[in-house]
Amino acid sequence: MEDKVKIINNFKKKINSLKKYNEYYFKYDNPKISDADYDKLKKEIIQFEKKYKFLKKLNLFKNTIGFAPSNKFEKIKHLSPMLSLSNVFDRKEMEEFLKKINNFLRTNNPNLELISEPKIDGISATLIYEKGQLIKGLSRGDGEIGEDILNNLKTISKIPENISSSSVPDLLEIRCEIYIGKGDFKKLKNNFANPRNAAGGSLRQKDSKETAKIPLKYFAYGFGAVEPMIFSKQSEFLEKIKTWGFEVNTLIKNTKGINEIEAQHKKIDSLRSSLDYDIDGLVFKVNDIRLQKRLGNTSNSPRWATAYKFSSEKAVTKIKDIVIQVGRTGAITPVAKVEPVTVGGVVVSNATLHNEEEIQRKDIRIGDTINIQRAGDVIPQVISVDKSKRNEKSKKFEFPTKCLCGAETKKEMSKNTKKQDAVRRCVKGYECKYMAKEKLKHLVAKDALNIEGLGKKVIDQFWDLNFIREPSDIFKLDYEKIKKMEGWGNLSISNLKIAIDKSRNINLEKFIYSVGIRHIGQENAKILAAFFISIKEFSNFLIEKQRKLVLKNLVELDGIGSTQIESIENFFSNEKNRKITRELISELNIGNYSYKTKKGKFSNKKLMFTGGFQKISRSEAKSIAENNGGKVLGSISKKLDFLIVGDSKPTKKKIDQAKKMKIKIISEKEWNKLLDS
Repeated sequence: MEDKVKIINNFKKKINSLKKYNEYYFKYDNPKISDADYDKLKKEIIQFEKKYKFLKKLNLFKNTIGFAPSNKFEKIKHLSPMLSLSNVFDRKEMEEFLKKINNFLRTNNPNLELISEPKIDGISATLIYEKGQLIKGLSRGDGEIGEDILNNLKTISKIPENISSSSVPDLLEIRCEIYIGKGDFKKLKNNFANPRNAAGGSLRQKDSKETAKIPLKYFAYGFGAVEPMIFSKQSEFLEKIKTWGFEVNTLIKNTKGINEIEAQHKKIDSLRSSLDYDIDGLVFKVNDIRLQKRLGNTSNSPRWATAYKFSSEKAVTKIKDIVIQVGRTGAITPVAKVEPVTVGGVVVSNATLHNEEEIQRKDIRIGDTINIQRAGDVIPQVISVDKSKRNEKSKKFEFPTKCLCGAETKKEMSKNTKKQDAVRRCVKGYECKYMAKEKLKHLVAKDALNIEGLGKKVIDQFWDLNFIREPSDIFKLDYEKIKKMEGWGNLSISNLKIAIDKSRNINLEKFIYSVGIRHIGQENAKILAAFFISIKEFSNFLIEKQRKLVLKNLVELDGIGSTQIESIENFFSNEKNRKITRELISELNIGNYSYKTKKGKFSNKKLMFTGGFQKISRSEAKSIAENNGGKVLGSISKKLDFLIVGDSKPTKKKIDQAKKMKIKIISEKEWNKLLDS
């Protein structure tokens, strides 16, 4: 049991890290780790799920696409989800991708036709046409819901507003990537961190006249909803939309077999530095649209496409200083201030040093010449130190044992691994002004109270002026004082008031996440909200006798491990934390947790499969069930509604167990009839 808890906790940490990096990438267009590190993290998560099947039941990896859209624009649901792509990094993994496709389709075609296209490092958007007329333009958002940025997209002159062709489908959704050319970015680099940041910031301008000042470009690469579907191949689709006036990348090419795939990947990688736009790999897609439809999607990505990534970009620079930052959980993070250097077209002046152990292991010192690596991120990582160029008088960096607030720091001991944490943390909590300020930034963020207009810079400003010190202060702001400050007029103050008032209405899971308990991310908060249902029940944590009883009950809660329970106990054992939580509850209207149900032939039904199917793979059968609202389980239990039995070698033990538990058994023939009905 302990091993299982340890695995779950480790998995949750990786998921929470992925979500944090998604926020920086999709919300702020300002990535905080390299593409290589991001891809590595994502790969580790996928491998974890494969190795430990019970992790899939937690559904933690399911909702990690993009990031929630802002309230600046109207939110609109996509006609079909804008999913992320899986990644491969070498020939072996590409061969594995092709093998999976053949296994799913129950074929053995070594020369399956794939279409390749450069993976542009830009901002994804979708254009919706009815009868050839552009009627909607949406940002990607979280993949399910995007922002209405039509007017901003219309400022890109080469996006057709009307398609004058008799062959255009009644409904046509064009997926595209918006970017700024490297040459154009040179004129703007003083205003933005990188080209992607510039493109994202421009598309999120409320005033489209401001967007029009930025030289945005685009490439159309795919489709969403098309009615009627008139294309049979991806290549046919791209050729056709090119004749309709859309910009299509000239480096797109059809490939058959692994040797052609490798040759194309190598060729485009060699051209990379000469292109006027940033790319970090090639996207390979099954060309046959009928096969695309059969292959379908996992919860996060299409099975018929993958991104074959390039290697990271590197540079050499010098460390000018090493500074310490304090996070909301008290984590003491070292950052190297380096001599500005251009890496992959972006000027960087900071490099992450991760933690004390990393500095000691690599023996990183102020004044050192270092190799840094960047692949799309603004703060790169230090790969190595060139000790041959080190000054003889340089001294080892002494990592501070005290926080910036003056309090002691410590490295915690993990109960699961029995190892000391690599990260040093401040022990004071809200009493540490640096932690308190970062906790406020977490509280007002998109996934928490979501207060538009009260961002990080404003929190810093209000903190310095002593306007805000604790969460409840947000709801007691003196707007007369704010009015006297530069940059704050009647309209901006009115918008802030509206946003703060709107934030008072929040659901239970968001409130739990907002509180900022260490190790309690969005998925953990959701699990806790489903357990407590109401804020009244959750408030038992604030009463000592009740708290001990509730913590005992949490032990049996699937998805919450000892690390989370210990963290909750530590948080609510602190009087200051209890006081702040009480005051915050008194300011908010916290709604009960409500369950979401899917619609389809198997809505709210739990299914299990045994045996092979004649016409489709079992993987495809499971995919069909999930797309129809069902939940596929891995073992027989009383919760099961249906056992679907394939004609080829079903497991007799499972069938006998299902009969004993009076679970409905459906044959392959009955399954096919049910789907056709």
